[in-house]
Amino acid sequence: MAEAAGSREQPAAGRAPPDAAHRAEEEPEPASLDAPAAAAGRRRERRSGVSAVGAAERFPGGSLGPAAAPDTDACLLEAAKATPRRSSIIKDPSNQKCGRKKTVSFSSMPSEKKISSANDCISFMQAGCELKKVRPNSRIYNRFFTLDPDLQALRWEPSKKDLEKAKLDICAIKEIRLGKNTETFRNNGLADQISEDCALSVIHGENYESLDLVANSADVANIWVSGLRYLVSRSKQPLDLMESSHNTPRFAWLKTVFEAADVDGNGIMLEDTSVELIKKLNPTLKESKIRLKFKEIQKSKEKLTTRVTKEEFCEAFSELCTRPEVYFLLVQISKNKEYLDANDLMLFLEAEQGVTHITEEICLDIIRRYELSQEGRLKGFLAIDGFTQYLLSPECDIFDPEHKKIVQDMTQPLSHYYINASHNTYLIEDQLRGPADINGYIRALKMSCRSIELDVCDGPDNEPIICNRNNMTSPLAFRNVIEVINKLAFFASEYPLILCLGNHCSVQQQKVVVQHMKRIFGNKLYTEAPLSSEVYLPSPEKLKMKIIVKGKKLPCDQDILEGEVTDEDEEAEISRRLSEDFSREPKLIWLCRELSDLVSLCKSVQYKDFETSMKAQNYWEMCSFSEAEASRIANEYPEDFVNYNKKFLSRVYPSAMRIDSSNLNPQDFWNCGCQIVAMNYQTPGPMMDLHTGWFLQNGGCGYVLRPSVMRDEVSYFSANTKGIVPGVSPQVLHVKIISGQNFPKPKGACAKGDVIDPYVCIEIHGIPADCTEQRTKTVQQNSDNPIFDESFEFQINLPELAMIRFVVLDDDYIGDEFIGQYTIPLECLQPGYRHIPLRSFVGDIMEHVTLFVHIAITNRSGGGKAQKRSLSVRIGKKAREYTMLRNTGLKTIDDIFKLAVHPLREATDMRENMQNAMVSVKELCGLPPIASLKQCILTLSSRLVSSDNAPSVTLCMKDAFPYLEPLGTMPDVQKKVLAAYDLMIQESRILIEMADITHDKIVQCQKAGMEFHEELHNLGTKEGLKGRKLSKAIESFAWNITVLKGQGDLLKNAKNEALENMKQIQLACLSCGLSKTGSGHADAKSKRCLEAIQEKDTGDENGRL
Repeated sequence: MAEAAGSREQPAAGRAPPDAAHRAEEEPEPASLDAPAAAAGRRRERRSGVSAVGAAERFPGGSLGPAAAPDTDACLLEAAKATPRRSSIIKDPSNQKCGRKKTVSFSSMPSEKKISSANDCISFMQAGCELKKVRPNSRIYNRFFTLDPDLQALRWEPSKKDLEKAKLDICAIKEIRLGKNTETFRNNGLADQISEDCALSVIHGENYESLDLVANSADVANIWVSGLRYLVSRSKQPLDLMESSHNTPRFAWLKTVFEAADVDGNGIMLEDTSVELIKKLNPTLKESKIRLKFKEIQKSKEKLTTRVTKEEFCEAFSELCTRPEVYFLLVQISKNKEYLDANDLMLFLEAEQGVTHITEEICLDIIRRYELSQEGRLKGFLAIDGFTQYLLSPECDIFDPEHKKIVQDMTQPLSHYYINASHNTYLIEDQLRGPADINGYIRALKMSCRSIELDVCDGPDNEPIICNRNNMTSPLAFRNVIEVINKLAFFASEYPLILCLGNHCSVQQQKVVVQHMKRIFGNKLYTEAPLSSEVYLPSPEKLKMKIIVKGKKLPCDQDILEGEVTDEDEEAEISRRLSEDFSREPKLIWLCRELSDLVSLCKSVQYKDFETSMKAQNYWEMCSFSEAEASRIANEYPEDFVNYNKKFLSRVYPSAMRIDSSNLNPQDFWNCGCQIVAMNYQTPGPMMDLHTGWFLQNGGCGYVLRPSVMRDEVSYFSANTKGIVPGVSPQVLHVKIISGQNFPKPKGACAKGDVIDPYVCIEIHGIPADCTEQRTKTVQQNSDNPIFDESFEFQINLPELAMIRFVVLDDDYIGDEFIGQYTIPLECLQPGYRHIPLRSFVGDIMEHVTLFVHIAITNRSGGGKAQKRSLSVRIGKKAREYTMLRNTGLKTIDDIFKLAVHPLREATDMRENMQNAMVSVKELCGLPPIASLKQCILTLSSRLVSSDNAPSVTLCMKDAFPYLEPLGTMPDVQKKVLAAYDLMIQESRILIEMADITHDKIVQCQKAGMEFHEELHNLGTKEGLKGRKLSKAIESFAWNITVLKGQGDLLKNAKNEALENMKQIQLACLSCGLSKTGSGHADAKSKRCLEAIQEKDTGDENGRL
């Protein structure tokens, strides 16, 4: 049957089932891949009261459905052009995906019937549905596929072939793959128009031919994949095992739950009691939905009663509480069982979730904690409900628990960190009329804010006050405020707290301010004079539990008790601008010596220009920039701003024109290295989401270490970079939005009643080259468990500065309304299947409201779209991108950098060759680029182990590298895979063995270049360079040093990755039984080789690399 399925088909009409007659008439032409984005028109029709039934029939599967009827096509296409009616926080329109329109998902599954068992999948396949058949010649055909009643063959119509040839026997199937993971898909000219989540391939015959199909929706693709996998794994078992779902562990558990609640023992229960019981088992379900389900079940049985039988209870629970997407995942990882054992769970955690050091005991402990049935806990298996509970638990949260602790180096200078900062901390409303409130300080300090503001004025009875000087109605006693600060200063973080003191007091009350601070803060107050011998600020570690005062300071060389200093009055700026006598001349105020002496490390000075600052500014002095001024500098002098912030602290505050206390975009200034970007904590919204999300990392301590390229004394980085950052390896973020759970109705929404039409927007924030935004289709009228099943890819050029923001919105004709969001730094993402706890508009976690996603991060070689090329053709060196060194114009230095050109190319070639070899193995295993090597070995082992569990290859350790040796003759297709595997091992070996030598050459060039760092100006003068040419030479020098350091680090990391890969491959081979033919001596030898790899790894980490 392999020949029949794989042979060439001409597009032609043929016999079709009655319900597909209209499709058969259209068959002479290949199927169109035009996505009916026009289905979005259904939203408009529903709003206007026009029936949308016809649209639903024409677009059963969303993006790959048949074309619309001509009479509705125009209006639907017009509706599809509507873009989301909301302001994007992504500024650069060039990074938007222009082809992404609002589309609506019309699920091809009946909305009232969920897939909750293998029987449901098989019943669906027997009923049949339309799939698109993809041919290697880039042509695509509509075919109606069905499963034979006897479950022995897969058939399709129409076809010119004999009916007995237009089929594929189940016994001939080798593998079923989800996604575009065959050569046909990779080489197809229309592959980009095919959704990854709707594609599937049936691999059959001894030559591993592929039957490549595209479903109308992701859920239909999952049904066929799960059903076929189940049939293939059960093909040798009696039929009755598949016909009864009452033998599953879940059904047995539900029977015990029912019987325990059935106090009379009659096998029936009041509907009210049943509803209560299901609510207890699943608190997220609405009572009305449970009652409706019981009525549907009883109506189907023509019953009219308020009592529920055991079978009806089990059926209702299964349909209400089974999430199809979780069921498909469970079947996939359990090798087509309806539960997971400890071994299944271990492989899932290691290969998919990226968890290390997993043991069988750890997996059994997870099962004991999450499995709901006593039988499962005793026997060590996890059924669908326990697995769902586990996926929803904090253990599967998207935020990496490691980053909930202090994980960054806290011994760097203070200027090397982003610092969590608040603007006008005393306000809880807008800055024009809002009263001062002590709760502003309480909120900020509990959120790990490390820079707070105090605007101090003269108060009655010689007691200073803190107030909004635009609204003096509710002042706060200064003494009371600092008592609260003293109590909560180190409540959420033990690292230093900066008090930005806005002094508007008379000299007399300034002295009272000093008395209160000294008395209340005591030895927490940091007043040590800065050392002139130092060149950088102390570290957060050294300043632990210290309170630092930022403010004006009298000249140290003048022995005066008080004097005049310039006033940096931000709050009065708007008043001055609005007044007729507005002047740019700085205002002078009197400052007493006692208050001046409290200021040590954060002396406020005015910014003039970078040239002046770099020559004259002391490391303990800092400048404050208004939003407008900082934006201008960031646009005009991005490189200079970054270099300035390596040594000095910068504070950026919102424009005084933001009278509503709206927030600036902190990312714009973080990109320039500005440490203290002050935010209006009282104003929620996208900008505050970014700020809050960013400071979740590093244990939420309020300090985040900047990327090394923004800290190193000699390095090049521009905040406005539009491409690859020198010395940084781009990464590819793969995000699959699978489903949502329990979305609430948007607050304030009233037009649609309880109906919501959710969609998910994914925003990437970081340097300009990384900022982009994409969105899913809209799911109609589903808030409980909308299925999105859409995959996205994002190239991230500077991962350390990137954040991802998930936003759920209600698609509305008038304006899209906010449902929830979650913002997280890229560095804190956990890979695998994860639930995202959504936050409300004001930032609170919403109970039981989640997004279910899959996350993977690869490097650029291992990710991205598959190349349209034969597997035998690799990307040659001509197409390879090398990071180039720049000519400085200084001959002596350029001669040194020329010596690094060849080692840099060698380093890039070794890394890329290894990555390309890994991609080839993944492709031949039928896996996507995001798959791990452990998953590759698991897939290979299923092909290389015969029915009697005898492997056709054996693990052979040669010089501590895991080769696979055939044990006899093998089919050509398996030889091809083994050849690719051997090449991967060989390229990894070259990298591991040659990395040290190449790394040393690069480091030597870097060191030789750095010896000229202090002499650059003199060398430039001798060469006749001055002005802009000299600056360009210095910039090129910094670029080259950055490239050398970065490429050396990348090579070091690649070697460590290769060593880890070798360990993982060997462990996977041992666990899959690919060394069973060997003796105990061979196994012992393998273990010794593994120890040798580990020792080699450890030795390298402690040595040169």
